[in-house]
Amino acid sequence: DWDDIPPSSALEVISEAEAVQIIAEPLPPLQSSTLRDYVDHSETLAKLVHLGVDLSQVEKRQKAGQLLLTLDFEKDVKKILLFLKDVGLEDNQLGPFLTKNPYILGEDLEALETRVAYLKSKKFGQSEIAQMVSRAPYLLLFSVERLDNRLGFFKNELGLSVKKTKDLVIHLPRLLTGKLEPVKENLQVCQIELGFQRNEIQQIVYKTPKILTASKKRLRQTFDYLHNIMGIPHHMLTRFPQVFNSKLLRIRERHMFLAFLGRAQYDPAQPSYISLDQLVSLPDEVFCTEIAKVSMQDFENFLKTL
Repeated sequence: DWDDIPPSSALEVISEAEAVQIIAEPLPPLQSSTLRDYVDHSETLAKLVHLGVDLSQVEKRQKAGQLLLTLDFEKDVKKILLFLKDVGLEDNQLGPFLTKNPYILGEDLEALETRVAYLKSKKFGQSEIAQMVSRAPYLLLFSVERLDNRLGFFKNELGLSVKKTKDLVIHLPRLLTGKLEPVKENLQVCQIELGFQRNEIQQIVYKTPKILTASKKRLRQTFDYLHNIMGIPHHMLTRFPQVFNSKLLRIRERHMFLAFLGRAQYDPAQPSYISLDQLVSLPDEVFCTEIAKVSMQDFENFLKTL
């Protein structure tokens, strides 16, 4: 094929197409199923790997592989990396961050800066923004309108102050990026099925935001056990909502053991009162010696009888 023959003389004029043929690097393997095969041919991929990006994870994300292959490191990628460092991500966080959100490399820098400026205008501090971005990697892909609607939703739906709304999303930035449907459903479950008052839900969510994204089945089962079997009233559950983050098995085992010992007393008016916090958060060793007042061995023996 005559296309492959370089010009015979250095002065001979050749077409653009022929010139490209001559200087072309070996072409990257087409149709490869893995990005790894492209690393030798792509400075961008090689540098991203060097930064700690895990290409085997990236290629599982829709269209992410194609995006990375079209980017130029100097022209497209570098400015986003500098932006992320400006936001407050550390060097060692960049690789893991881009592994989770490679799409940010294709975003318009000005749009990204506008979103950060919006968060600053809402009085989120520099370190808070950095923490939110690293914990909810997709946060900066969302428009200012969406972020604004989200903050408005939590403020109005829960009747929280501006400061408490901010605290809520700093604790669980996923609330700004995830779907709203499950959150609305969980609020409904708390109010309609579990019977909490609006102001109780406010306190519960503020103390343990994870309740908004917990599985509804787990919420129902945990509530049922605490309220209907252990007899804990709503106002006590509102004071210690972290029990909803505990494994039901742990609550059940410990409650049954205390009941067996005649120590299952959850009424603060009684002298031998045990708080829900003590019930669920203490390590086994401490729970046995300080709360149940028995040895760890006694507890283990009891569990074998269940």
